[in-house]
Amino acid sequence: MDQQQPQVMVVDDDLAMCEFLGSFLGARGYGALTVTNGDEAVRRFQAERPAVVLLDIVMPGSMDGLAALAAFKKIDKDIPVIVVSGHGRAITIVQAMQLGASDFVCKPFEDVDLDVRLRNAMRQRQLSQEVATLRGRVRARSRYAMLFGTSERMLGVRDLIERVADTDVAILILGESGTGKELVARALHDQSPRRNKPFVKVNCAALPTELLESELFGFEKGAFTGAIQHKPGKFEFANHGTMFLDEIGDMHPSLQAKLLQVLQDGEFSRLGGKHDVRVDVRVVTASNRDLETAVAEGAFREDLYFRLNVVPISLPPLRERREDIPLLAQHFLEKYSVEYDKPTVDLSDTVARLCWGYEWPGNVRQLENMMKRRVVLDSEESLLTELQQPVAVFPHRAHASTSSVPHQALATAVPMGETAADPPATPTTEGQVSLKDISRTASRGAEGEMILRALTRTHWNRKEAAGILGISYKALLYKIKGSGLDKAS
Repeated sequence: MDQQQPQVMVVDDDLAMCEFLGSFLGARGYGALTVTNGDEAVRRFQAERPAVVLLDIVMPGSMDGLAALAAFKKIDKDIPVIVVSGHGRAITIVQAMQLGASDFVCKPFEDVDLDVRLRNAMRQRQLSQEVATLRGRVRARSRYAMLFGTSERMLGVRDLIERVADTDVAILILGESGTGKELVARALHDQSPRRNKPFVKVNCAALPTELLESELFGFEKGAFTGAIQHKPGKFEFANHGTMFLDEIGDMHPSLQAKLLQVLQDGEFSRLGGKHDVRVDVRVVTASNRDLETAVAEGAFREDLYFRLNVVPISLPPLRERREDIPLLAQHFLEKYSVEYDKPTVDLSDTVARLCWGYEWPGNVRQLENMMKRRVVLDSEESLLTELQQPVAVFPHRAHASTSSVPHQALATAVPMGETAADPPATPTTEGQVSLKDISRTASRGAEGEMILRALTRTHWNRKEAAGILGISYKALLYKIKGSGLDKAS
């Protein structure tokens, strides 16, 4: 059969009718697929996906025409189905229409009548497909336009994504927390030949090493205590699709070696497995840490870094693309107005000016959450409070350091060692100062400075900072709260 011919499935238990409709369709340039019972029709429909179905209602077997119609619509809700039946009772017509039939023709029928209805059904199918395609494109454009904005730097990011999306090269996405690294990964997947295959995300910082290994690569029954049955890993779920490994810089070196094997050979072994598993997966990674520094310090494998960093995509923080703030803010206001069924609102001039001048330590994610709050609470009060608070430190920045914090911001921050319960040294009497209070304040100030340096060095990873400082994790949390750093994080 000519593959360019629109294919029409004929479902009728009358062989003479099947033969007639086959000739009728062939004479008009259609391909005909004839089936004589409902069960076979559903199987063939799933495999062949015709453009239109001509369906009889009364058929022998476990599935009549109405049941077959329901099954067709479950597989493809937009498929045009013309019911062709000798039972033209009103109840039958109503049932067929309720199940999604697009038309109804009573036997016997005139050739011209069926011809017109068939052409209308074909036109309906074509329009449905065109609308679905256009809607998908609009949604994709809208979604990524909001991510990319109109700033020069983000237009460059969009151009780079379009150039590499249809290749299988490894991509490393770099940027601060909240800049949209996952959206970039999804944009790469959605514009690639793998778009109809799985997109699987794993946050490497969210799980301990042992759990992360079983999550990524799966395990066999009996591999460890509690492994009562075989479990495939995320790489197997992502086969023929895209694997997005977020916060790759937090992956333990032992797992880095296993990931390198997957990238080099396309295979790995499950925990407790005796055989290798082959997969075809495109790997996209992201990090808010300086991986070059991690390589220099021996915390990240150099060979893996170069394998992942074939094409780097660097996302600027929101404060470096302020021209995108009005567009993003309006998008989020409209999005959550629809989602929560609230009236559409705009920002006042005061809030808009504050948004432009704010440092946005949480980047686009912080802006989105702020606009969501504006819609839900129907008030700008909390926005005004947050936007006017000084930003003392930026722990989420990829390459933050104490020297990168503006002096003005530091001057307005909570002094190290001062808390509401432990105020700074004050004169005991007029003209006198307690030496004990001065000593305590200075000591806590120095301690707070060391804690801040350790937290900055580890990009605010409290567990690593506790190790550097030689104290317990619990003790560090207590000291962070005592020094006022929890308010800055």
